Amino acid sequence: MKNFVEELKWRGMIQDIMPGTEEKLMEGPQSAYVGIDPTADSLHIGHLVSVMILKHFQNCGHKPFALVGGATGMIGDPSMKSAERNLLDEATLNHNVACIKSQLARFLDFDSDAPNKAELVNNYDWMKDYSFINFIRDIGKHITVNYMMAKDSVKKRLSRDSSEGMSFTEFSYQLMQGYDFYWLWKNRGCILQLGGSDQWGNITTGTELIRRMDGGEAFALTCPLIRKADGTKFGKTEKGNVWLDAERTSPYEFYQFWLNVSDEDAERYIKIFTMLDRETIEGAIDAHRGDPGRRELQKLLAKEITIMVHGQQAYESAVAASQMLFGGNSEALRKLDERTFRAVFNDVPSYTLPKSELPCNILELLAVKTDILPSKGEARKMVAGNGISINKDKFTDPNGEITEADIVNGHYILAQKGKKNYYIINIA
Repeated sequence: MKNFVEELKWRGMIQDIMPGTEEKLMEGPQSAYVGIDPTADSLHIGHLVSVMILKHFQNCGHKPFALVGGATGMIGDPSMKSAERNLLDEATLNHNVACIKSQLARFLDFDSDAPNKAELVNNYDWMKDYSFINFIRDIGKHITVNYMMAKDSVKKRLSRDSSEGMSFTEFSYQLMQGYDFYWLWKNRGCILQLGGSDQWGNITTGTELIRRMDGGEAFALTCPLIRKADGTKFGKTEKGNVWLDAERTSPYEFYQFWLNVSDEDAERYIKIFTMLDRETIEGAIDAHRGDPGRRELQKLLAKEITIMVHGQQAYESAVAASQMLFGGNSEALRKLDERTFRAVFNDVPSYTLPKSELPCNILELLAVKTDILPSKGEARKMVAGNGISINKDKFTDPNGEITEADIVNGHYILAQKGKKNYYIINIA
C-alpha cells in the first residue's frame, strides 16, 4: 500500500496527527471521513484541502466517506466563527447536499466496483429520529462540560464574543460531531476523521467518545488552514469566495485565480491542490525558479486544478479567454460565452448604444456616440493608422460602418484603441 501519511507530509498537508495513525493505516485498507456542512449549494476552494486529502486517501487504497452535515448544518459550527450561522431549512439543505455530491464526484470515485469506492453519508439520517432526551442521556453523559469548554474553538469564540456569548445550540455542535464519528466508527468501520486544523477539538471529542462509550480506538489527522504568503485569507477575492460552481465563479475566473497567485504560494499550492507526483512537482518548481517571469508553475497549477474541477474543455476555453487581452481574433472572441466575455472585460470602460442607431459610421461611434476619442479628426487618424480594432479585427476604413453583424453575443461590440485600451459598447 502507498503510505498515506508520508504522501501528505511531503506535500505540507499535515498540521496535527494523533499518535499511531500512520502505523494503523499501514496495517491494511482503512476507512476515514471528512465532514462538510452544506451551508451553500456549492463548495468553494476553502473546502478543497480536506477534499484533496480524502482524494489522496482513496488513491492510497483506503475507503473514503464524505459526510454532509444535514443535521449539523442546521446548527452551525462555532469553530473560528465570530457569530452564529443562519439556520437553514430542510428543503434548502437537501438541495445543497445534492449539489455538493455532484461536485465531490469530480474528485472521488463513487461509482466503480472497487472495494474502496467512496460513499456519501448524511448525518441527518441518523440524527432525525434521535430524541433530545435519548441523546443527552446516551451520549451527553460521556463528555463533561469542562472537557468541552477546554477546547480552543470554544474558548476563542467566548473570548471574542463575551457580550453575547455562545448559544447552547452552537455549544452542542461539538457533541453532535463527536457522535457522528462514533456512529461511523461503530456502523461503517471509520477509524479516522480528517479535516482542517480548526476541527481538531471537534475531531478529538469523537475519538474520546469512542473510547469512553465502547473502549474503542480511533484516530485524527488535520491539515493546516491555508493562508496566502502575505498572511491574507486564502480563497477570497474582491467578489468573495472562489466557488467550484461554474455559475457562481466562471471557469475563466477560477483559472485566473490560480494563474495570478504569487511565486511562493504557487510552490505550496501545487503540492496541495494537484495530484502531480513529487518528481514532476519538484522539477516544475526548479524550472520556475530558473525563469520565474514565464510563470510556468502558475500555468501548470491553474491547468491541473481547472481540469479537475471543470474539465478539459472549460480549461481550454479559459486559456483562450485569458489570451484574448493579448492577442486573439474575432472568431475566438465570438466563441466566448456571455459570462466569460463579461469576466474577461470586466474592468474596461463601457458605453450604451441603442440598437436602432446601427448602422453607425466608425468615426461617429468613436467620437460622438462615445468619447473613446476626443474628436472625429483624432478618430480618423487612429483608424487610418491601423490604431483601431473592432471585435479584435483591424478597422481601417474611416468611411466604414458598424452594423448589427458586429454585435457579439447579441449584446456587445468590443472596441480597441492601440494595443491595451479596450471599450465595451453595450447594444440596448
